[in-house]
Formats: sequence, structure tokens, C-alpha cells
Amino acid sequence: MPVLVTGGAGYIGSHAAHALAARGENVIVLDNLVAGSRAFVPRAATFFLGSAEDSELVLHVIKDCGIDAVMHFAGSIIVPESIEHPLDYYRNNTAASLALIRTCVSSHVRHFIFSSTAAVYGTTDMAPVDEALLARPLNPYGWSKLMTEWMLSDASRAHDFSYIALRYFNVAGVASNSGPGQPERQVPHLIKRAAQVALGCAEHLDIYGTDYPTPDGTAVRDYIHICDLVDAHLLALDYLRSGGGSNIFNCGYGTGSSVREVVAALEKATGLPLPVRNAPRRAGDAPFVVANSERLAKILGWKPKLNQLDVMVRSALDWERRVHLEHESQKRQL
Repeated sequence: MPVLVTGGAGYIGSHAAHALAARGENVIVLDNLVAGSRAFVPRAATFFLGSAEDSELVLHVIKDCGIDAVMHFAGSIIVPESIEHPLDYYRNNTAASLALIRTCVSSHVRHFIFSSTAAVYGTTDMAPVDEALLARPLNPYGWSKLMTEWMLSDASRAHDFSYIALRYFNVAGVASNSGPGQPERQVPHLIKRAAQVALGCAEHLDIYGTDYPTPDGTAVRDYIHICDLVDAHLLALDYLRSGGGSNIFNCGYGTGSSVREVVAALEKATGLPLPVRNAPRRAGDAPFVVANSERLAKILGWKPKLNQLDVMVRSALDWERRVHLEHESQKRQL
């Protein structure tokens, strides 16, 4: 059955759309192109321009295309921005998801895979953190995603509707040198920003907080390669189609890297020092967040293949280098 991919022109959504198309799925992409690029959408996919909260459009797509499963990636994802503009995040993430879920239930779409986040956990002493931990987000971004998880849980109990919520940790890398990367509007992502600095596209990398209770004083995160994350989505889809029940899974490797370790990986990849600048902590940032993904491995059979920081850093660097060369070429042509 056709799969609707909301946000399928964005970084993660487009990778999932390409992976679905590569295995012969009928892929339908819905994206408003606010944060994505039409160029990222697979040629084999059917594309609709619009928002997941446009119930009339979504209903039309579901009915005309015969959608039986939805992968929901659309939404806003920048933590500091969510603190500055919380109501935008509750609209773009929570309210839009409510509209989409309601349309799916009324249209008898039975399978739903949701792009959630480790930000639902907030600050915790548990290391690594597992799905049983009480979620206590530190910012509106985390709350907006957690609220969507609650809605999915309630909807699944009340209707013939099953869902998987995948709680992403820190996603990085690209599928290949020619694959879609992180758009410019997502610069706050550490590895992307560090790669830009390494290529001279930015003057320095700000390290937000050097006094955290971590080994080197900088925040520690669990970075997961985009390809391993997409594999989790494909396994989740197969699981639901085979009759699996609703569930929540962490998506991470269970090992953390600090900001300074990411800097060291970039320096190793380029052979050059990376200019950095120490800055105050950002509101809403937790000091240490690492995943326990044993449930994902046990129930879905997930086996990561690219769980090395150097691999993620090099693929991100290759992407930024290619984008930089393309920009320079365009400037010369002008």
C-alpha cells in the first residue's frame, strides 16, 4: 500500500522517502517546503505541496492515493527557537499532528510512524536512558512532541489504529555524497555547523556551555547516523504491517560524544584545528543524553551499521564540501 511521508522534502523525511522508494514502495510526499527542498524528494515519489494540518488536502491525498500508512516527519525542531516562539511549536508540531491523526483515524489509515525526540526526557541521572523513564521535557519542543505521543496513545486505544513513536537522539551524516543533507536553516545542529566552520564557511564554532558535569565540561549527546535511523523506520513499518502493536522506541547507539569530541573528530578529518569560541549554556539544553535502544533491537531486530562518530562526521563534511563547491561555482557563473 502507498506510504504518505509528511515532511518528505526535509533532511530525515527525504532519506526515509528515498529508502522506501529504493525497496519498491509507492511513496507519496507531502511537504510545505518551509524547511525542506523539492530537490530532495525522490523522482519516483508523488509530491503534494502543503501542510499536514490541512485536513482537506490530507483527506484528498489519502483517498486518491489509497494511503494505508503514514510516516510523520513534518514539524519544527530547533530547541532554542522553541523557547523563543513556543506557540509556533505547539501549532507546527502538536496542533498539526492532531489534525493529521484525526484525518488518518477518520479515513481508516491503520499504521502511523511518528518522528519523536529524546528531548521528551529532559534532564535525567539515568545513563543510558530507557523508554520507561518518566518524560519531563525542558523545552516547548520536547513538550510538543510528547503531547503528540499522548494523542497517538489515546487514539490507538480508541480506534483500529497502531503507531510507533521513534525517539531520535542526535541525527547526523548523509546517505552518500549525493544524498540529501541538512538544509541551511538547520545550522544549529552541531556536526553540520562544525563541518561548515571546518570548510571556512563560518568563522568559528560556539561551544554552548563548558561547565557541565561531564568529563570535559561540554554537553554529551548520542549521535546516530541517518541511515541507521531510516532503517528503524522501515523495520517499524514492517512491524506494524505484520500486526505488531503500538510502541515507543529510542533511536540511538547507547554511547555519547561530547562537543569537544565532535570538534576533535572534525580536526582529525581535516587535519586542521577548528576555531572554537566558548559561550554560555543555552536554555533548555540537558548536560548528558544517551539512549538505551535495547527495546528497538529486541522487538524490531534493529542492528546499527554506522555507529562511529568518525563516519558521521566525514559524511557530513563531504556533504558540506559539495554544497560549498556548488555555491562557489554558481558565484563564478554569475
